[in-house]
Amino acid sequence: MPIYEYLCLECDMQFQSLVMKKEEEKGLHCPGCGSHNLRKLISKAAYHVSEDSRIDLFNPNARQTDGFYKDSRNIGLSAKKMAKSMGIDTGGRFDEKLEKLRTDPASIIKDSV
Repeated sequence: MPIYEYLCLECDMQFQSLVMKKEEEKGLHCPGCGSHNLRKLISKAAYHVSEDSRIDLFNPNARQTDGFYKDSRNIGLSAKKMAKSMGIDTGGRFDEKLEKLRTDPASIIKDSV
């Protein structure tokens, strides 16, 4: 969807607007002060990286940020990278356990008791 972010140059308010056609952009005004003196902002973008790419890019020797440890998709990256580098197929059971660990870590502990 073409949702753009704008900054009002009069009151410094940031806001978003759905703009379907270029002509619609001319009629935009700040919802705070009503000014038409706006600047389009560059928004953050998100993109999807496949697990194979994540494994290839992962450096187990690099220092990781806190965000790395909060992302459950990173659980098992080191093991998968090592197995891939050695040409070992971890098999379906390993992937099933890993996915279960990523989505519901407590279930792994319950299953092993």
